Amino acid sequence: MKNLRHEALLYEEKRATIWFLWLFYIIFFVYDITYYYILPATPWSINTPAPNTGLNIIFYIIILSVLPISVHFMKRQRPELVKYILFITYTLMNIFNDLWLYWGDGTPYASGNIAEIVIVLFSPLFINKRFFYTVFIGTVLKFAVIGLVLQDAIVIFPMLMVIVTAMIAFFLLYRFLNYVGALKDSYRKQLEGIVKGVIATLELKDPYTRGHSERVANYALIMVKATGQFNADQLTPIYYACLLHDIGKIYISDTILSKHGTLTEKEFEIIKEHPEIGAKAVQDVEGISDYIDIILYHHERWDGKGYPEGLKGEETPLLARITAIADAFDAMTSSRSYRKALSFEEAYERIIAEKGTQFDPQLVDIFTKIFPELERYSRDRNNGGIKQSLY
Repeated sequence: MKNLRHEALLYEEKRATIWFLWLFYIIFFVYDITYYYILPATPWSINTPAPNTGLNIIFYIIILSVLPISVHFMKRQRPELVKYILFITYTLMNIFNDLWLYWGDGTPYASGNIAEIVIVLFSPLFINKRFFYTVFIGTVLKFAVIGLVLQDAIVIFPMLMVIVTAMIAFFLLYRFLNYVGALKDSYRKQLEGIVKGVIATLELKDPYTRGHSERVANYALIMVKATGQFNADQLTPIYYACLLHDIGKIYISDTILSKHGTLTEKEFEIIKEHPEIGAKAVQDVEGISDYIDIILYHHERWDGKGYPEGLKGEETPLLARITAIADAFDAMTSSRSYRKALSFEEAYERIIAEKGTQFDPQLVDIFTKIFPELERYSRDRNNGGIKQSLY
């Protein structure tokens, strides 16, 4: 399934990169040609060393070679690398070029290119702190290296210009980041409200599942964190997907969901449809669709005897295998229309007993380690100590 948000961000990154390339190359060549070839021939000539034509041509060829490299990375959907390649190539060539021109020449250092200021000033275009710091620190270090090698204190002036420009860029960057952060927070709250509304509808339909979705989501989240394989930005959408793991049950008859006796084979076949129905229901929901496997595969088993596809072992996605344990654990420790709840200790033993059959052996090992945390969460929740989710 296509990740609509990823595609949108990729598109904007490409657009920002294209604008950045246009700005850089136009300003770089216009300034360089004016500085080295036009001004020296006018009455306003400034005291610059004669350019080394051969060296400049090599410099220009290397800088222009970044263009096909940029096209290559854009086609491979990696536009975020282009800005780093351009900046690092330009900075290294600038150091070499300036040292070649001024080393032993005796002429006061008066080089540099306004393109450097453009790079610093427009670095917030990418709304990326890492790139901003790379550009700022890299440009300041460039002048520091040249100043130390040439023993010329005049480099302090362009360094100060870079610092002042960076302060302006820094302000713009953080305004952009704050704005983006506010939009993300607003979207998160809206999505959270929708998800909780859907869960409330499901729990009204099936009173025996009241609180089940939230408990499963929090148990799963504790396990997800314990794996160490997911970053903080992923936890919220994972939590929402876990909350909705049983959403497909909305389409199942109340008679079947609330039945006190054993389900018939036909009724059980209907129950087994809920993962696929739920997955289809959220497949176009931005922020959840990336983790749709949680909904679709949380009833698969390690031994391949689960449903809907009978996946075996690691064929079932990791997050679905985690949710399967959380779902089973909460089901066992919750009262149902046809049985009483098991104690935490009994449920714990049953999970251990299904290691390598129903559940992933490695995840069961993780489950045993975090079991005290699961007990603590349940106890605090029952005592009113947890008012919100753990994500």
